[in-house]
Amino acid sequence: MPILRFLADNARWLGAGALLTFLSSFGQTFFISIFAGEIREGFGLSHGAWGGIYTLGTGVSAVVMLWSGALTDQFRSRALGTALLVLLALACLAMALNPLVALLPVVIFALRFCGQGMVSHIAVVSMSRWFVATRGKALSVAGMGFAVGEAILPVLFVSLMLFMDWRWLWVIAAVVTLAAIPLLRALLREERTPQSHAKSDHAVGMEGRHWQRRDMLRHGLFWFMVPAILGPPAFNTAFFFQQVHFAEVKGWAHLELVAMFPAYTAMSVLAMVVSGWLLDRLGTSRLMPWFQLPMVVGFVVFALGQTLFSTFTGLMIIALTTGANATLPNAFWAEFFGTRHLGAIKAMAAAVMVLGSAIGPGLTGVLIDTGVGIETQYLGVAAYFVLTTVLVAIGVGRARPFLP
Repeated sequence: MPILRFLADNARWLGAGALLTFLSSFGQTFFISIFAGEIREGFGLSHGAWGGIYTLGTGVSAVVMLWSGALTDQFRSRALGTALLVLLALACLAMALNPLVALLPVVIFALRFCGQGMVSHIAVVSMSRWFVATRGKALSVAGMGFAVGEAILPVLFVSLMLFMDWRWLWVIAAVVTLAAIPLLRALLREERTPQSHAKSDHAVGMEGRHWQRRDMLRHGLFWFMVPAILGPPAFNTAFFFQQVHFAEVKGWAHLELVAMFPAYTAMSVLAMVVSGWLLDRLGTSRLMPWFQLPMVVGFVVFALGQTLFSTFTGLMIIALTTGANATLPNAFWAEFFGTRHLGAIKAMAAAVMVLGSAIGPGLTGVLIDTGVGIETQYLGVAAYFVLTTVLVAIGVGRARPFLP
């Protein structure tokens, strides 16, 4: 199907997916972390304490995702998306109004669960279920919301922080989220819903089966995939979470580092589009084993490079994995395990992803406090991605013969 016709025929559903992924930005690390300095100063927190709070709130959200993620198998995206956007707006207001450090983990939990967790989960599960032959294209288009958020929100809000109190910026985030609800409901007024699909609309996975979550957990492929699912959210999150500290270590102004993010986002968008195109032609089994190799090179560059240009180069390289990560893993679960129980299956993967995003900030914060420099840590991160690449190659290679 020509791309323009595909976009025109499916604009309503693709637009809803992109809107949800954009709004999830307010619960993503790249957004929360731009306030890291103000939050630590306002609540009197060390790097380790702030990282620990972030890990606690995010970790609890990963546990809750195991249950809540399966709701996408039972409820319309229109209704579930509306409810989660209301909760996300309330979480933004809580960040603006909260005066107590004891409540900060609760606020972080609410932001991470609603934004990074459920709002983005609804978007990617909907795209993976509603589109089969064009799943890669659909995930790429919906993923544009992530890209737009990463491109404009850090620069915009860091600039606004120069003359506005940071708490008022969270009020703005809440207003934007609430204002988007009528648009979401309009886009999905004739929604495709899981309950309305005939059995023939569901794609089968390995062995021609509709896998349930308990069956997936008994299969070795899932466990070979876990380190790879966990890695990008853990260490991409860690990079953006520690962006203020990273800039200080390198001797740059924070705004100089943030100014690179739009180019990083542009490259991730290109990688996302290309990976979606390749996915529809080659399938995930041929692409998954290799897509994390750019992370190895990127984090070595972060560790050893001492100029803004070297960090810019590292960002362009890891953007290749970031873009592919928006399409390949999400399509992987549908291709290998089928779509009938995709919400519950993807919820398990999402919980691992959220757990990774909890581990990264906490681990790096503790290591900074104990004297392990961020540059040394990034060499260890590069080694980790060598390991994940080997494991995925083994797991997918063993499972590929059982695909329909």
